[in-house]
Amino acid sequence: MIIPYQQLSPEALQGLLEEFVSRDGTDYGEQEVSLEARVAQVQRLLALGEVVILFSQQTGQCNIVERSRLD
Repeated sequence: MIIPYQQLSPEALQGLLEEFVSRDGTDYGEQEVSLEARVAQVQRLLALGEVVILFSQQTGQCNIVERSRLD
């Protein structure tokens, strides 16, 4: 189920974005990128509609995925 990011409270969205960008396996290349910059980058992608928040009712977990992967 796609959850519109606008329906989340600012605190919930911030927590979800911070958890997402700090997961193991996220790689931003050789240069260090601050948490704030990574969060802002994903937040821009959400606003542009390039990524969406998916909620799994089976697992109760949220994930952020590229919209193009859903087609």
